[in-house]
Amino acid sequence: MKRHLTDRFCATAKPRDGELQTDYFDTQVSGLALRVTQNGHRSWTFHCSLGGKRKRLTFGSYPAISLASARTRADEAKAAVASGTDPSLAATETLKHVCELYMARDGAKLRTAEWRKSVLDRHIYPTLGSRPIAEIRRSEIVQLLDRIEEGSGPVMATQTLAVLRKVMNWHATRSDDFLSPIVRGMARTKPSERARERVLTDDELRKVWQTAEGCGVYSSYLHFLLLTAARRSEVAGMTWAEISGGDWTLPGARNKTKLDLVRPLSRMAQDILEELPKAVGFVWSTNGGGRAISDFGGLKRQLDAASGVKSWRLHDLRRTARSLMSRAGVPSDHAERCLGHVIGGVRGVYDRHEYHAEKQQAFEALAALIERIVGGTQAGVVQLKRGKR
Repeated sequence: MKRHLTDRFCATAKPRDGELQTDYFDTQVSGLALRVTQNGHRSWTFHCSLGGKRKRLTFGSYPAISLASARTRADEAKAAVASGTDPSLAATETLKHVCELYMARDGAKLRTAEWRKSVLDRHIYPTLGSRPIAEIRRSEIVQLLDRIEEGSGPVMATQTLAVLRKVMNWHATRSDDFLSPIVRGMARTKPSERARERVLTDDELRKVWQTAEGCGVYSSYLHFLLLTAARRSEVAGMTWAEISGGDWTLPGARNKTKLDLVRPLSRMAQDILEELPKAVGFVWSTNGGGRAISDFGGLKRQLDAASGVKSWRLHDLRRTARSLMSRAGVPSDHAERCLGHVIGGVRGVYDRHEYHAEKQQAFEALAALIERIVGGTQAGVVQLKRGKR
């Protein structure tokens, strides 16, 4: 059906009686049509012939794409057809295309770039990746979050929403017409619910430590993780080149703060390294240093089943180690520096002392307390194995 399209008509248009959807073709720009469905959805389409075949392109939804913008895009498509070029604009405006553009321009700079790409690949692309971003409706995102919540839990659903929101907000800053369909209240968890406070008890720590002793290289990795209060990825990616004179220097490129972090290793941590086979490459590796340890999920499930300790994550060891430092009498400032946290305020600007000796004492105090907990005097508890000194 042809008619002169106006913004007023586009805002109130309905399908003709008896039709599930109606295409209203613009009399001002040939080929451009406003498609209106019974549920009130309005989208822009462009109809043309290329190589003897009819093509229908989708520009986006109204009002996200205004009438003026739709006419401009239709004129550009007509020019492309006239030159013999395929005007498939929709292919460059899919959600996947926008996500890839975002990751290439801004997302790659983020510390969580790999994790974000994984979320996109696993949860977003299979369902919404091929959809024109301007046509994605809030209800579709809600349905996607429902499926993720059912399969992977509410936290994963909320994290996926955060990635999608970031991409759509970024796209909105670069588009004249796009408005993100995401609004407040769509998250499945609250920040207070996502914050973890899990700290392993002495009994749990003892069980985890001793059970891990039968897990090969994973055992050394787990023990070192606790003794250094480091992040999972920091230890997993550690190379022998980062170890020198009893110190482990985490390069700024692998550190959240983007600064080099020197961790003086306790004697217990050094003993663990001395017992490992030396090779060029990664310290914790299953193929001679060429590839870093992985499959944390599978190994963690085995450890949980054998130890009986449930509902904890590897990152909880970092929180546990920090709590043990306080318990061992380590000053808060020194403990925070051991974890690699940046001290804020005026002190952080003017205090350039490296605190090497203080961190060394802190890590030794942590190791001593862990040794007392794990190798305790309770009946039936096996004494902690120590390497040569």
